[in-house]
Amino acid sequence: MIREVAIEDIWDGRFYGAEDEAPVGCGDCSGCSDCCRMTGDSIVLDPLDMYRLTGGLGRTFEDMIEKEIEIRIVDGMILPNIMEHDETNPSREDGCPFLDKNGRCGIHEIRPGFCRLFPLGRYYRDEDRSFRYFVQKGECTKGGSSMVKVCDWIGVPEEEKERYEAYINTWHFFLKDVSARLDMLTDRSRDQVTRYVLQLFYVMPYQAGMDFYAQFEGRMRKAREALKPLLG
Repeated sequence: MIREVAIEDIWDGRFYGAEDEAPVGCGDCSGCSDCCRMTGDSIVLDPLDMYRLTGGLGRTFEDMIEKEIEIRIVDGMILPNIMEHDETNPSREDGCPFLDKNGRCGIHEIRPGFCRLFPLGRYYRDEDRSFRYFVQKGECTKGGSSMVKVCDWIGVPEEEKERYEAYINTWHFFLKDVSARLDMLTDRSRDQVTRYVLQLFYVMPYQAGMDFYAQFEGRMRKAREALKPLLG
């Protein structure tokens, strides 16, 4: 999800690499779940999130739709996000559906990348198609109180770091490239393209236990071939 704001208005004044330490540690929060409540539709899922959730929970996209996840238009694309409201259970408090009654994350090991990143953000550079991390000021209600290595904070093993960041970069700029060309299409073609991306990267099941990045790269090759007339 692209935020149309000036970086100077939302950052702490410096950029970080995966090996740098950033002031994001929230051990002092000791169970605070403020960032898991009143999330709206902000927790947009990416393909790695879907791989983790379906594999970790033993459920399909269809099993979770309109229960824990819903689909929205994000920057012109149809993408899923974690639901804040559960229409089938009006008595449940607003907030992430995976929070337990004690305000603890019930899927911490497989939580979405958005949750792993917070309160960090990513600043993407169009000129060289790269990104850097930054701390979003004022986002954490308690405030980070300790320095933590970025790759440790987001839970990326050292041996996986390069593949993970290549994946994040590829996915971001693929969505941006497709979104930028949607205005060239008729309403019907636009709907077909966005639904194709949703189907290919989210609805079509991933093979649990098999390397995610290889599966993603295979789907990306297929998508680029199918959308070559659009992407050029």
